[in-house]
Amino acid sequence: MIVLFTDFGLEGPYVGQMKAALYRFAPTVPVIDLCHDVPAFDIEAAAHLLAAFAPAFPKTATFVGVVDPGVGTAAREPAMVGCDGVWFVGPDNGLFDVVAARAASVRWRHVTWRPPRLSASFHGRDLFAPVAARLARDDKVEGIEIAPPARLANAGGDLARVIYIDRYGNAMTGLRAQNVARTRALRVGGRTLNFAETFGRAPGGEPFWYENANGLVEIALNPGRAAEVLGLGVGTAVAVAD
Repeated sequence: MIVLFTDFGLEGPYVGQMKAALYRFAPTVPVIDLCHDVPAFDIEAAAHLLAAFAPAFPKTATFVGVVDPGVGTAAREPAMVGCDGVWFVGPDNGLFDVVAARAASVRWRHVTWRPPRLSASFHGRDLFAPVAARLARDDKVEGIEIAPPARLANAGGDLARVIYIDRYGNAMTGLRAQNVARTRALRVGGRTLNFAETFGRAPGGEPFWYENANGLVEIALNPGRAAEVLGLGVGTAVAVAD
């Protein structure tokens, strides 16, 4: 399968045009829409989200990640990154740093292949989609092997801020729950939040934190929209209480 992870949103033609390109080059390969509302231009948040979501997919998946504020410039190269046998295709701007830092084996290549037509501003459709389709078909893609770069600081660690807010108003953080004891409180939005295993076990009307289905520390409210009540947005800092 080919898995799409972008900040395009579902409005407008962009996701559809990427899917059309994938169908043209790999018509028999299923395409999965993982997420298209990744925080726009936020490479660091996207990198931590991708690393949390990717392990749920089979090793035969090929990911196309596009969060690419430097598109069309010399600020980044197009990359194909093999992490424990799974390919990630997209801009070499830090988007794949976290998933690579957590992998046992990594192959990092800059893509030298170019299509006959390459627009300046839509490499997701014109370059990354055809490369992913070729990889999904086990075709050769021309590239140069490089040493894994380190574009994000502390890519192997956690990110102590809000990185995504879902439609229910729950706020995912870049903290992995395995690294936070359930006896510890979380400080965010001027409040101290205790752990609850799930929504039904949290005190009514009290914000809390829990381990979400992707292994991240998430802030929620039963019932209600935690992000609105606490004034949270993508980028809000969180801290584990001493």
